[in-house]
Amino acid sequence: MLDRHARNITYLRLSVTDRCSLRCRYCMPAGGMPERNHDEICSVEELVEIAQAAVDCGVRKIRLTGGEPLVRREILEICRRLAAISGVEELCLTTNGLALPQMAKHLRGAGVGRLNVSLDTLRPDRYAYITRGGRLEDVFQGLKAAAEAGFTGTKLNVVLMKDFNDDEIPDFLELSRCCSIEVRFIELMPIGEGSHARFLPAETVLEIAPGLLPVEGSGVARRYRFPGGRETVGLIAPMSRRFCAQCDRIRVTADGRLKPCLHSDQEIPLRGLHGEALRRTIREGVSAKPERHHMEETGRSEAGRNMHQIGG
Repeated sequence: MLDRHARNITYLRLSVTDRCSLRCRYCMPAGGMPERNHDEICSVEELVEIAQAAVDCGVRKIRLTGGEPLVRREILEICRRLAAISGVEELCLTTNGLALPQMAKHLRGAGVGRLNVSLDTLRPDRYAYITRGGRLEDVFQGLKAAAEAGFTGTKLNVVLMKDFNDDEIPDFLELSRCCSIEVRFIELMPIGEGSHARFLPAETVLEIAPGLLPVEGSGVARRYRFPGGRETVGLIAPMSRRFCAQCDRIRVTADGRLKPCLHSDQEIPLRGLHGEALRRTIREGVSAKPERHHMEETGRSEAGRNMHQIGG
């Protein structure tokens, strides 16, 4: 499914909820969000129908996001039904990891192929601070449960924040090297609550570890390996090294709105559409995908909502 800039859109990030079990300071207001009526977010049937239409249009990879997708009561049914769609080559899920001790085995059985776990610090006091009350040990229990359930290739998503976790970059690098888990260092984007934290460029990782060796590959992450080893780390730099030309994704929010670009305020309602009307609207949304964002010039995103409302 080509957009008007000849980018092949094959990746759908599908949010199943805007609720979360944590209150990360760069993602969600301290008080959380007002309770939604159940009918304000997409039903299981609607999520499956939207995913099927996207696959009909050329999507091959689906990532479930939130909020925290594992707080969605029907998450296993959603996973099973999406994994069963002919044409879905990869079903992934991003999570804070807290529910994995109870859910990892079931997620594996429901067809989830790979996990990304969000973890911005390795220090319990900092973790409690940034999440407004979370326990670091719960994340590591979740990672252990994922490995025991048979998940491989799990990645850690680390949002870089100046004067918060920049001094932990060596610790994350050592974790990646010793535990054979890919750490992905992600630049903080000025979206909603994230505009209050201090930006740190991903290039800082290479300044701290200049011996890292580039790895060939595609995708938005620049990957590097340790000398003499196979373990890798990734750098995702939407601010300092814009990758819009390689962007292959679209997003659908939990309330059923297509966002062709994360950093645009354009949102296209999909709920209530079916069959060819739904497919046509998705194709039109992809066609309207802007060439690039303008955060370098403006210093802010035009996303219009917090990340937990859009889908990480």
